[in-house]
Amino acid sequence: MTDAALTPLPEAFSCEAEIEACMRRPYPEVVDLMRRLPGDLAILGVAGKMGLALGAVAVAASRAAGVARRVYGVSRFSAPDTFAAVARAGVTPLRCDLLDAAAVARLPRAPLVIFMAGRKFGTTGEEAQTWAINMLTPARVCDHFAGSRLMAFSTGCVYPLVPSAGRGCTEATPPAPVGEYAQSCLGRERIFDYFSRCHRMPVCLLRLNYALDPRYGVIHDLAAAIWQGRPIPLRVPVFNGLWQGDAVNLALLALDAAETPASVLNLTGAETLSVRETACRLAARLGRPVRFEGEPGPVAYLNDATRLHTRFGKPRVPVGRVIDWTAGWVRGGGRSFEKPTHFEVANGTY
Repeated sequence: MTDAALTPLPEAFSCEAEIEACMRRPYPEVVDLMRRLPGDLAILGVAGKMGLALGAVAVAASRAAGVARRVYGVSRFSAPDTFAAVARAGVTPLRCDLLDAAAVARLPRAPLVIFMAGRKFGTTGEEAQTWAINMLTPARVCDHFAGSRLMAFSTGCVYPLVPSAGRGCTEATPPAPVGEYAQSCLGRERIFDYFSRCHRMPVCLLRLNYALDPRYGVIHDLAAAIWQGRPIPLRVPVFNGLWQGDAVNLALLALDAAETPASVLNLTGAETLSVRETACRLAARLGRPVRFEGEPGPVAYLNDATRLHTRFGKPRVPVGRVIDWTAGWVRGGGRSFEKPTHFEVANGTY
């Protein structure tokens, strides 16, 4: 298996298939992990922004390891074409509403579980639905998969907003969620930790800020705004991020960090990125002027992922390359997922 860090990276992407192929390269360490960990893998919430890539990497790594593993992709599959896309990636798609206890009880009890389900945008006005999805589903999942090893995605939004000139929150920073979405995410973490203790169930909680893809993410949001002539808000002046291919590989490696009680790891890039500097770099590559609005605010969501990088390695795709890829994609009229990150929000309202 060739190390993803040594595999030549493309200069640009001409189609979505090329993006997907690039982000589905498994790390050699993931191949080794898939060889060591026994049993099938269930990915709950596979139809989200990262789920398909994560499933494809798990399949590719298992095949490279010579392991006959079934990788299940669980979702409601509300988008009609997603079911077939999951199957094409070598993942076995299973329809299930994770709020439906009877449906969850019918899922195969895979020894390895990755939980990606959750709700963020649209919370305002639908707070009850957000709390139900973010807290009831973990309880049902933990009861059903009580004997499994589980990694659950969380968010850096459970941390407080911190000075934008600092290094960011470590795993030792006490949570202080702002707004109902972030509060429900902390509640989700507490449910997983509770069941980890009750069932002696190894769990890792992975706090992510932000996965980057030419079709969505903070860098895409900035590029799209510049291309469309919209001003860039400076209210939140800095951010963290990493290439989605790195994010899914590191997320799979986090299965190896699952413990009882639940462990916590931050997942993000190794540097703090300036909104202004990133926007100026994008504008130069897009050949468009950039306008800014507002004054840089004093705080931001920032995570320090030193603990994860020390154990599993730093992201292998430079953020500068992601900036170049995204500028080329937007300039060429590439598709957007139309899912803004709202990175500029500092009041917890989504």
